[in-house]
Formats: sequence, structure tokens, C-alpha cells
Amino acid sequence: MRDTTLLRTIIAIQDTIVTHVEFDDEGVIGDVRPSWEIARCGECGRKCPTYDQRPRQWRHLDFAGMICRLRYSIRRVSCETCGIKVEAVPWAEGASRFTRPFEMHTTFLAQHTDKTTVTELMRIGWVTVGKLIQRVVARQRGDVDRLDNLQVIGVDELSYRRHHEYITVVVDHRRGVVVWAAKGKSADTLKLFFEALGPERCAKLESVTIDMSAAYIKAVSEAVPNATIIFDRFHVQKLANEAVDEVRRAEVQAATSGDKKKLKRTRWSLLKNPWNLSDLEDRKLTDLQVTNRRLYRGYMLKEALAAIFDCTSTTIAGWKLDEWEAWASRSRLEPFVKLAKTVRKHRDGIIEYVRDRLNNGRTEGLNGKARTITRRSYGFHAADSLIAMIFLCCGGIHAYPAHIHPFWTH
Repeated sequence: MRDTTLLRTIIAIQDTIVTHVEFDDEGVIGDVRPSWEIARCGECGRKCPTYDQRPRQWRHLDFAGMICRLRYSIRRVSCETCGIKVEAVPWAEGASRFTRPFEMHTTFLAQHTDKTTVTELMRIGWVTVGKLIQRVVARQRGDVDRLDNLQVIGVDELSYRRHHEYITVVVDHRRGVVVWAAKGKSADTLKLFFEALGPERCAKLESVTIDMSAAYIKAVSEAVPNATIIFDRFHVQKLANEAVDEVRRAEVQAATSGDKKKLKRTRWSLLKNPWNLSDLEDRKLTDLQVTNRRLYRGYMLKEALAAIFDCTSTTIAGWKLDEWEAWASRSRLEPFVKLAKTVRKHRDGIIEYVRDRLNNGRTEGLNGKARTITRRSYGFHAADSLIAMIFLCCGGIHAYPAHIHPFWTH
């Protein structure tokens, strides 16, 4: 078998002709060209006259442990529609210096393994991996409009770069995938999503689950006034947990030296669900009922609020929530007085949870996965690379489409 035939068989890229093969210190170089003679515009695909040309190399998948590169004098074309553009070649994107199989294989590894493995196996830098992921995700997402048929969505923010930067993430509750993400967590950021969605698709939105962020509430209320806003149950319970912990810290500061240690050790007993308490933790709460009634009152307020979310009737839940607000307002516990005002302000959205049982659990779960991805992606300083990585791992994207398989299955 001729060496050119062998290389053409190995690279397995359609419409690509191998004209020459040589070896150097790094590995193998294959001279290639497209199977068509007349150059085509890299933007619109039209046949165009050649403007100029210059040599370029593309990194391909390694061959027998050797780095494999494709070489071709790529042409720039003068397109009547697009102007001066690089010609389309069958093995790579116009701006890329890597072949499509190389990009897909790198992205597949990034989707399933850690940073060190990807960079060492593919012999490229981690920042380069981020750029490859962006290109692959853009190609894969371009096949399907993921903003179609949205009815119930969840919105949350994700912090990265040591919590100094944020990304707003939108999740489709029905499909359980991330459908949109952008840098920032302001109302203007979320408005970009609704602008991308368009008036017709916005009108089809039925419910939006969010936390109590004023920015998100404003954006949703203005863009989709007919959609039901549902406030995340777990966010409200988190506020109650923070309130009872604030009361505990205040009681520790006010306690005598002998009681300080006992109160400090009640933290997890106060924050745990009753069915998760150990015998020792249960005894600590029983003792609190006698030794520190203020702190025990805070604990009972926290548990009462959690119980309201388990109501099966919105009417009963509304009555119970009104009773809870009145109790918290006169509890003489400042954190709970403040929480009562917050609950009163967002009462309708809290009651909607009881009706629909929708929450940001799926969104938070995907955000937990995204936070793991953030740690794996340490070194991505650009939000675009991190967003592409989130779409890759949480957006239902497959690095190898159904009709393309990894090279080892050929």
C-alpha cells in the first residue's frame, strides 16, 4: 500500500486527498488538498476566485505515538457576498489550526476526565482546550435550537474565579439540561436570554423558578408578565437556617462562659432535619427547650416554615404562612422578624411552589455539577470557555454525534 493511501485511510476525512507524506523530528506530515479544484468561501460555501494563498499546518490525531500534522497552502477567496475570506476545507474550521477529529476527540476527553489527563494525552495547553471546546459546542448547538419548546425554566447564578465573577444559567426543567448561559447576574443579563427567546417563545413560558434575587424578579416580571414566578423552596429554607444560626451566635455572645461551649455545640442539631438527628443531638434540643427558650423558639420557627412547604393545599398553605409571619414578627428574634418581611414580600411566589411543586432543585443540581466543572476548568480565565464547558457537560451535548464514533471503534 502506498504511504499516501495509508495516511488517507488513517485520517478518514471525506473529500480530502493526500498528495505526499514525510517524517520529521516531531512526527508525520501529510500534504493534503480538498477534492474540489475551485476554492469555496469559508462563510457561505460559494465557489469564488482565489485572492491569494499561504502555507498552513493543522494538528491531527496522533499516529502510532507520533504527532500527525496536515499541510496545505490554503487560499483566500474574493467572495461577492462575504468579501475576502479563507476558503472552506473539509478537515477543519476556517480559524482553527486543529482538524475536526482532533477537536472532537479533545472535547470528548474534557467531557469525561480531568485537566491533566487531557493536556498530557493530547499534548496541548489547557487554554487551547477551552478554545477547542467553544468551537465544538458552537457546532453542536448550531444543529438544534435549544430555546424551542420552553415552558418551565429555572434561573440561577453560578460563581467562579473565587466568587468574584458570576454566570447566569437557565435550565429547562422538562429536559433537565442547560439551555442558555451568559456572564453576569444582573437583570440586564437575564434580559439577554428573553431577547434571544423572542416574543412568541416568551409567550409560551408557563413558569419560572428563581431565588429571591431582585434583579431576576425584575427581568422575569418585565419580559414574561404572564408566567408564574415560583420561588425556590430550598432558598427560603436556607434563609430560615441562616436566621436560626444568627440567633445562636447572638445567644453565644450573650451567654456566660459556662454556657458558651454548650450553645456552640448545638449548631448542627439546630440545622439538621429532625429525622436525621442522632440521640445526642436530640437530647441537646430537648435541653434547649429548658435552658435557652429564645434559641429553641428560633428552631421551632425554622421547622414550622419547612412544614408549610409540605402542605397539599394552597389555601391551607396560605393560612399557615400568614400565621407563621405573625408569629415570626412578634418573636422578638431580629433575624426572624427580618425573614418575616421577606416572606411577606414574596408570599405569592412561595405559595406557587405548593401548587406546582416546582423548585430550583434541578437547577441547583446542575449548578453543583457546574461548580465541579469550574474546579476542573481552573485556568479558564474567559467566561466563554467556562460556559462552553458547562454546555458540553450539562447541555445534553455529545462530543461525538450519533453518526460519528471515536476512532478506536472504527
